Amino acid sequence: MGWNSWNHFGCSINEQLIKETADAIVQTGLGAAGYRYINLDDCWQISRSENGTIIADSQNFPSGIAALADYIHSRGLLFGLYSDAGEKTCQGRPGSLGYEQIDAQTYASWNVDYLKYDNCYNNNIPPKQRYPPMRDALNSTGRPIFYSLCEWGEDDPATWAGDVGNSWRTTGDISDNWNSMLSIIKENDKWWKYAGPGGWNDPDMLEVGNGGMTQTEYRSHFSLWAISKAPLIIGCDVTNISKYSLSILSAKEVIAINQDSLGIQGHIVNQTTNYQVWTGPLTNNTVAMLLFNPSSKSTSITAWWNDLGIDSTKPYYVRDVWQQENIGAFTGSFSTKVDSHDVFMAVLTPVY
Repeated sequence: MGWNSWNHFGCSINEQLIKETADAIVQTGLGAAGYRYINLDDCWQISRSENGTIIADSQNFPSGIAALADYIHSRGLLFGLYSDAGEKTCQGRPGSLGYEQIDAQTYASWNVDYLKYDNCYNNNIPPKQRYPPMRDALNSTGRPIFYSLCEWGEDDPATWAGDVGNSWRTTGDISDNWNSMLSIIKENDKWWKYAGPGGWNDPDMLEVGNGGMTQTEYRSHFSLWAISKAPLIIGCDVTNISKYSLSILSAKEVIAINQDSLGIQGHIVNQTTNYQVWTGPLTNNTVAMLLFNPSSKSTSITAWWNDLGIDSTKPYYVRDVWQQENIGAFTGSFSTKVDSHDVFMAVLTPVY
C-alpha cells in the first residue's frame, strides 16, 4: 500500500511536491490506514556520472534523493524509486540495463525501500533475462527493497516472476476510465492462482480521485482491487483530495480484506453479462464476497454458498464492509439489488 506520482503528475514532479504528499498522507490518516510507500515514478533521474552512477535532476530535486528519502522516513513512511530494465526509461531518462549492480548499490545507499522496474527500450531482450539481474543486485545490497516488476504482463509474469520479484504487472497501463478499469481487472483475474504472500499480481495503480470515473465507479474500482489482493497504490493528488475519494481510500474493512494475512487472491466464480460474483477465503474461516454489476441497469445478484466454496447447509452472518453493518444470517445463498456500475461487498462469518 502506498502512493505513486505517475497517474496524476506524470513527469511534473519535484521534491516539494513529494514532501507535501508525504505530509498529506500522514495528515489525512492514509498513512495510519496502511499506505506506507511514497514512490517517485519516471523523471526523477537525468544522467549518469563518468563512473556510471545515476544522477538525479538537480533542478527538481535540489536536496538530492537521499535527503528526500530521509524526509519521507522522518514522517514514518517508506520511500520508493523507479527505473527501467532497458537502456532508457519510458520518458527517455537513463535506464538500468547493464547498470543493475551500481544502481542497486546507489538505491541502498539512499535508503530506498521500493523499486518499480519498467520495460521500455529493452532491445527486445526477453523479460526473463532482464529482470533477474536487478533482483540479484538488490539482494546483494543487504537492504530489504520491495521489487515491483512492470513488464506489462507481456510474458505472463505470473507464471515465472514469483522467484524474481514481490509483485508483477499483469496488464498494460490503466487509464482513468471505466472501460480501461474493467478490461484490466478481467485480465488480472485469470492469474489468481499464482498470487500469494510475498508475490502479488499487480493490475496497475489506482485511479480513485483523478476524475475520470463517477464516485460509484471508483468505489467499484477500489473494491475489485481490494478483493484481488492487488497492491493498493494511490495515484491521485492527495494534497487536494475530495472527502468522498478519501473515504473510499480509507475504507477500513475493505482494506482489511485486501491485507488479510491468508493472502489468497479473490476471483470470479459466477458471471453473466449483467453481473459478477467474486469470492476469496480469509483468515478465521471467514470469506470475502463481492457482487458486482458492470451493466447499465440495476440488477438483483445472488451468491450461492456452493459457488463461494462454503457449506450450503450452514448459516453465515453477512457483514456489509462499505456500510460497516451486519445484514443478518443467511443459509445457502444471499441476494441483493446492486445498482449500475456498483458493488455489494461483504465478509461472511460462520454462525457456528
